[in-house]
Amino acid sequence: MALSRAAERYRVDLAALQAACAANYARLMRLLPGMREQAQRREVALGAGEAVLVLQVSAAGPYTSSVELHERRALDWLPAPRLLVRVYHDARLAEVVGADHCRRLQARYAYPNAAMHQPDEKTQLNLFLGEWLAHYQSVGYLAEATPGWSPAA
Repeated sequence: MALSRAAERYRVDLAALQAACAANYARLMRLLPGMREQAQRREVALGAGEAVLVLQVSAAGPYTSSVELHERRALDWLPAPRLLVRVYHDARLAEVVGADHCRRLQARYAYPNAAMHQPDEKTQLNLFLGEWLAHYQSVGYLAEATPGWSPAA
């Protein structure tokens, strides 16, 4: 007996998720090449200050780093995304591990659920991160990095 489409359980496409994370790692390393050595902050601006992508390395290490990304916009009424990304230097992967609407992402969610997460929310956020970084790299311009920046300062 075949299961109906509604009864099928979502399965994570691990190869596609790892490909997205590998592409995100390459994009982040172009924007923050020294993130393994020190915490730093960099801003990428669009247009005449209509939006600024802020990348903050909150934890730097030889194997793993943490990067917080958020956007400052000229339009206060427009909600801006905020992501927490874990960067695995040894595996060359950058994975979204948190967002402004949830602290910890699961690989998949039962649907429907009380928080209204999509079954593939983690994959969607990693794909969004890739599109977001690619957009800023193609259209934005880099402000000077702040080497030695400390999250406590």
